[in-house]
Amino acid sequence: MRDLFWLSDEAWAALEPHLPHNLPGKPCVDDRRVISGILHILKTGGRWRDVPSEYGPAKTIYNRYTRWARRGVWQRIFAKLAAAGPTPEELALDSSNVKAHRSASGGKGGSSVGRSASHTAAEQRKSIVWPMVVAGSSPLRERRATWPTSRWLCRS
Repeated sequence: MRDLFWLSDEAWAALEPHLPHNLPGKPCVDDRRVISGILHILKTGGRWRDVPSEYGPAKTIYNRYTRWARRGVWQRIFAKLAAAGPTPEELALDSSNVKAHRSASGGKGGSSVGRSASHTAAEQRKSIVWPMVVAGSSPLRERRATWPTSRWLCRS
């Protein structure tokens, strides 16, 4: 038997009162089975079309997830369940980090979005070279004496 995720009776009892009921149109298939399939896919990170057939048709599972997401049903369910329970002592967050090449954000030649004249002028004002004065020396004398060296620093 495969490792499938099924909502427990306790979890279903907490979740079921918050589900949308009396919706117009064709009657929904078994909510518990479909929600278990949605949670299985979200838990495993698989593709929607690879959902095990025990949960029902993949298109039904995908459509239910996207329709409820568009209507804000998942947000409301989460808010109601979170408000009903006690505050946990410990929380854990999981995230993924995907590295991309530095040029992956745009096509050849960079962004094609034009900049306004005022924005361009503001950028030019930021790039003015500011001399850093060394204690006990004159900026003009330092500039003449050490121009090839790096006694003058740029600050943005």
